[in-house]
Amino acid sequence: MYFILKIIALLPLSFLQLLASWVAWWLNLINSSMKRITAINLKIAYPDLTQKQHNDLVKRSLKSQCMTYLEFIKCWGSTPAYSLNLLSEIHGEQHYLDALNNKKGSIIVVPHFGCWELLNAWLNLYTAPVIMYKPNKNKGINRYLIEARQKANATLVPTDESGIRAIFKHLKQGGLTVILPDHVPKPSGGIFSDFYGQHALSSTLVSKLASKTQCNVLGLSCIRNEQQPQKYSVHCQPIANEILSKDLQLSVDTLNTEMERMINQAPEQYIWSYKRFRRLSNQCNIYQKSH
Repeated sequence: MYFILKIIALLPLSFLQLLASWVAWWLNLINSSMKRITAINLKIAYPDLTQKQHNDLVKRSLKSQCMTYLEFIKCWGSTPAYSLNLLSEIHGEQHYLDALNNKKGSIIVVPHFGCWELLNAWLNLYTAPVIMYKPNKNKGINRYLIEARQKANATLVPTDESGIRAIFKHLKQGGLTVILPDHVPKPSGGIFSDFYGQHALSSTLVSKLASKTQCNVLGLSCIRNEQQPQKYSVHCQPIANEILSKDLQLSVDTLNTEMERMINQAPEQYIWSYKRFRRLSNQCNIYQKSH
């Protein structure tokens, strides 16, 4: 698998995006599991769309998701300079620079949205973040990912209590970490909070770290340009101050609202094939196939 990924990374980005379009067309045609989950999630997130608008968004989402995965392989196998060259616009850069300069520590919130892996090269221009990393079960893929991570200044820590302690210490010293908080956590690591109208189990990690350290919390995304698909724009914005609240519910609610705001910039570029709503407070299984 390692060598397959290395070969894929040698192909031009434009060809990989074209290949992704073909794969997405096929996934839509065969009513794949990826299409089914995407359609369910988009119906929940945007219930006011007409059926035609919904179907169009599902198609665009499948295309974007397939592009994202191949873009990752490309940027992981390329130099940081290559990734930086793909970034045509930086919006809100001053928010990021101000956060680094005030030495309060910074949490960068990055949803599974757009081409988020491209952000590593940009973040590492200015600082050396401490980031959690969970090894991939496939040794070849894991080797490929480790090589990619080691090209930058990031320090990798495990996704366990020791990793959380390392991040906390780094934040207290004025450092920076990146967290993708829109996954479904274990019950011990989450509380129920509204996300696109669903009372879904949501991670508390960002909120707890922010409350304890009173650090800067910024939202960061990397959005593909529709007219020039080989170009991307970085969007950096402060998260509302309520994220620092000692009230855990208020903080997590704030984070979910802010992530919705980020995703709504280009909803087709979110990873809607993930079963984000599989743990709801009413215990309803919205992904169960009807017979």
